[in-house]
Amino acid sequence: MEYKYFNNSLILGVSIFLGLSALGFLIGRSAIKVKEFERTVRVKGLSEREYPADIVLWPIKFTEASNDLSALYASLEASTDKIVRFLVKNGIDKSEITVSPPSITDKLAQEYGSNQGVRFRYTANQIVTVYSKKVDLVRKTINKLSDLGKQGIALAGSDYDYNASIEYIFTKLNEVKPEMIEEATRKAREVAEKFAKDSKSHLGKIKRASQGQFTISPRDRNNPHIKRVRVVSTIEYYLSD
Repeated sequence: MEYKYFNNSLILGVSIFLGLSALGFLIGRSAIKVKEFERTVRVKGLSEREYPADIVLWPIKFTEASNDLSALYASLEASTDKIVRFLVKNGIDKSEITVSPPSITDKLAQEYGSNQGVRFRYTANQIVTVYSKKVDLVRKTINKLSDLGKQGIALAGSDYDYNASIEYIFTKLNEVKPEMIEEATRKAREVAEKFAKDSKSHLGKIKRASQGQFTISPRDRNNPHIKRVRVVSTIEYYLSD
């Protein structure tokens, strides 16, 4: 009886072993096939274009100084009127011009520092800002800033160079996005097809894709009004023999 039980157990054990071995072999074969199927290539496609800015933000900063506070405010008002007239004369609408409150410093009221040799007790800075869609017109007006200097207005900055403070804005990104994404995707596929051809493979479907962020930057420091728009798409394709 014990001998018969032993034989049955032995047969059961061998059967389980063979079954597990066969299962392991099949799983291994399947894993190899899946791995072969998972051959992929990851490529990047670039789309880069240049567009003119469609909005300009131009702050015109000037300074005044006086020993009489009332006279200082009067001088600020007179200089502001001259700047506004200058802008309107050159085709800029009044609705595109804003005037910020002045920033006034009383040097005698300063707690730190020596006030000896100070010629003017009060100094003031004020900014007249142009926010316009007439980018070309504003750029032409910027080149005429010396006219304000000739009127006795002390413009802040070196040699009336406002390039560092002027901001050019491109607001039409949503309009150009679809074409640029299409171009980046097409270029990525061209690279992938070239790779597949060189490796004697066939390009399959997309496994995954990711669109990079759009970046907007000046074309160069001398032409900040021309914007370079750039996007990179990363796409992974299946490969087959």
